[in-house]
Amino acid sequence: MRDVAIIGAGMIPFGRRDEDTLMEMLAYASLKALDDAGLGDKSVDAVYLANMGGGMLQHQSAIASSLVDRLSLLPAAADTVENGPASGASAIKNGLLAVASGYYDTVLVVGGEKMREVTGWRATDFVATMTHPQAEYPYGITLPGMAGMFTRLYMEKHGVTREHLLAVSLKNQEMGTLNPYAHVEMALDREGVFDSPHAVVNNPVSADPLHLYDLCPVSDGAAAIVICPLEMAKKLSKPPVLIAGFGQATDTHTLQERDDPTDLKAVTLAAKQALEMAKLKPSDISVAELHDAFTILEIAESEHVGFFKKGEGGKAAAAGKTRLGGQIPINLSGGLKARGHPVGATGVAQVVDIVWQLRHELPKTRQVKNAQTGLTVNFGGFGNNVLSFVLKRVEP
Repeated sequence: MRDVAIIGAGMIPFGRRDEDTLMEMLAYASLKALDDAGLGDKSVDAVYLANMGGGMLQHQSAIASSLVDRLSLLPAAADTVENGPASGASAIKNGLLAVASGYYDTVLVVGGEKMREVTGWRATDFVATMTHPQAEYPYGITLPGMAGMFTRLYMEKHGVTREHLLAVSLKNQEMGTLNPYAHVEMALDREGVFDSPHAVVNNPVSADPLHLYDLCPVSDGAAAIVICPLEMAKKLSKPPVLIAGFGQATDTHTLQERDDPTDLKAVTLAAKQALEMAKLKPSDISVAELHDAFTILEIAESEHVGFFKKGEGGKAAAAGKTRLGGQIPINLSGGLKARGHPVGATGVAQVVDIVWQLRHELPKTRQVKNAQTGLTVNFGGFGNNVLSFVLKRVEP
């Protein structure tokens, strides 16, 4: 198996993009990544496209085929990959294995979603279709509802408090204001939003104990990377970023069937696989992008991947250990909480942000000094299909 590196990374700003179609967003992000890779007019061997909702929301299927034609990448192979909110990471995994096997040399991976052209209720229902079709969805369960129940359990078992959740929300919202690609550009003020008499208006309960600013926004957006064998990447101008390890694991579809609903086993296993493949420990990671669709998930995932012991993740966030300059900076992109969560794009966007970190291309306000390694967690379903990547800077 060949070592595989990322040579191109591109993203478009997330948010409400009424002026763009789904295909236009995917094309824009792809062209940015291809240009960043410096491939010029050279085509790629294959395209893996991550998308969850095109068929339901835009009534469009066979999206990868359409994109290859639109970008004049014919006759490149093309596949659309769907794995709920973990579609992006699944598409990267497929491209990684194709290059590692020697079957392809250059692969474009792009993920995108256009979710804002439908009502908020329809978007919530669309995301809820990933729940169990007999035991959950018919009874009106939503992902925010599931997250609320998970949060309450985690609070009771591990001592997480509203103050801990608030620390994550404030940090990620602040980082979002520094990220030109972020959906949410508004900074939050502790007194003005959370502690004032008007807090119930500004930050209402969404799924008790989660409030509005504990949830990610519904977003449009796209992100893309180009990968190739490491030996080929070393001949190009930009520092290659090695995909040093990856892991994927599954868990029961329903939370109620798990021995302990607060134990995110698939997160633990996926991260462990990725770290072991990379021959690294959690303490070796310079920066991480964790799937914080809800603030509780950043805390829980930070514990499950091994950055902190169980019950310590919330305290670490409140103490500033996950901020820039802290013990392990997490979600300096703003995370899903502020960058946004176009579900098909998220797993790719996480990797793009880590690539920029490891190339040392970000402004000082978001750049981890001398970052050498990064980890991502892309959370599918409610922790029932999770992928993790470990990336490593390759010095010339």
